[in-house]
Amino acid sequence: MKTVFVTVGTTSFDELIERITSSEAVQALKARGYERLVLQVGRGSLLPAADSCPHITLEAFRFKDSIADDMKQADLVISHAGAGSCLEALGAGKPLLVVVNDKLMNNHQLELAKQLHMDSHLLYCTCSTLTETLTTMDLSVLQPFLPGQPKNFANFLDKALGVQ
Repeated sequence: MKTVFVTVGTTSFDELIERITSSEAVQALKARGYERLVLQVGRGSLLPAADSCPHITLEAFRFKDSIADDMKQADLVISHAGAGSCLEALGAGKPLLVVVNDKLMNNHQLELAKQLHMDSHLLYCTCSTLTETLTTMDLSVLQPFLPGQPKNFANFLDKALGVQ
């Protein structure tokens, strides 16, 4: 069963959960052949019920000790733009769509997403463009993120955050 795994990490990103479970987003996923949607909703106020998304199998949870199995089973990972979640998805070798929370102030997430997008490792959007992105995205353009280069990622993150 073709699966999408959505993660917000340990944070709260209710807008992403609302958008990905909207009828428009679910229709876009179904049109691409996805049949199962697994949501890790973190500290958010939303925990959608299994029957809240007709036409797609929905599972939702707040936290687990590890989401590695969820990522491994996914055909597509949709993540908030947290560095840890992005790195875990890229390390698992999964196509990654990052949804940047554009409501955060002093947002470093956009810079991280843009850089990794320029290197063709992921696609990114905001909540307001999520459905359009799901409809038009071309996952075949994505390049594997080569493991074993944590120093390069750390250097980039330091530079993006102005530490270096």
